[in-house]
Amino acid sequence: MLRIVNDVSLSAIVAGFVAVLIGFASSVAIVFQAAQAAGADSNVIVSWIMALGLGMGATCFFLSLWYRSPVITAWSTPGAALLATSLGTINYSEAIGVFVFAGALTLLTGVSGLFDKVMRLVPLPLACAMLAGVLFKFGLSIFDSMMSDVFLVGIMLITYLISKRFVPRYSVLFVLVSGVAFVLANSGSQIMSNIPFELGAFVWVWPEWNLGALIGIGVPLYIVTMTSQNIPGVAVMRSSGYQTPVSPLISWTGLTSIMLAPLGGFAFNLAAITAAICSGDECHKDQKRRYIAGLSAGVFYWCAGLAGTSVVALFSIFPSTMIAALAGIALLGTIGMNLKNAMAEDNNREAALVTFLVTVSGVSFGGIASAFWGILFGVICLLISNLKRK
Repeated sequence: MLRIVNDVSLSAIVAGFVAVLIGFASSVAIVFQAAQAAGADSNVIVSWIMALGLGMGATCFFLSLWYRSPVITAWSTPGAALLATSLGTINYSEAIGVFVFAGALTLLTGVSGLFDKVMRLVPLPLACAMLAGVLFKFGLSIFDSMMSDVFLVGIMLITYLISKRFVPRYSVLFVLVSGVAFVLANSGSQIMSNIPFELGAFVWVWPEWNLGALIGIGVPLYIVTMTSQNIPGVAVMRSSGYQTPVSPLISWTGLTSIMLAPLGGFAFNLAAITAAICSGDECHKDQKRRYIAGLSAGVFYWCAGLAGTSVVALFSIFPSTMIAALAGIALLGTIGMNLKNAMAEDNNREAALVTFLVTVSGVSFGGIASAFWGILFGVICLLISNLKRK
């Protein structure tokens, strides 16, 4: 406890808060769509949010504390998108069975150690290139948002540049404050008065088993979560210098999915975007003290889950342009560092460039995300290149 107190820093706490803010506000609407596709009513949707907040909070807090590194987890956003288009043909209990099955596959992958072994075969420059490709669109979103909300995003960007020059450790905090202040100044107290302040309640539903749904929806949910979330999530940790063992992390997210699926916790995984916010220099210059961001993210996730509908309504008041700009600005340093690491070595540069371009392109074959194909194409390019030299 004394060590935690000594390691606490405002910048790390802010990084955890920003990660939760961006994680919720950027994709909670997709979770709503997935729940509605499963046939959930308003009470069940609140249970989903509470279960997801509880699961992400527990895994963030305890895994970060145990490994002394910023282990950031999240719900599977691409998984939610998949569910939103796939659950209409089965009943809600069968949907719960799908969640349990996908979680079991994730747990099996972690316990077997297969995922960790595969990731060790990926050279660091390719992992950095893939991560830069995943994050690249968030950097572009700063200027896409500026086209529709030039004053808000302009103030946030200027605040970042000035604070980065004089107080770099707290630059993201100043950006967040400037964005919130601008929104409140233009909307007044009107938007705050529409937020209901109440706690939600859990709704437990026992799973039912539909073989067709398990294969047709559960397996794709597992594949999408592993390729779109866990692979980039591991890349974040490795590019930031953390050698945290991957298999236990995958195992715990799978077990959490199984335990909370009956409450609506459809899929938990390692985060990529929000993890990058908690793993860079902006979080803390001392790499060993960044785990505080994981602890604070866990606490904020718990608060968000317990508050249920209130928190969802709170996050919804912020304009999408502000959330997009905040995410992009918070990730600028991480994007730049990963591009530098990816292109630093002559022998790996072409393979890293292929990885980056394939990932940025967003290509998807067989429902598998571009992050996976970027790594695969990059490794093939590297193998052929090394063979040519011999």
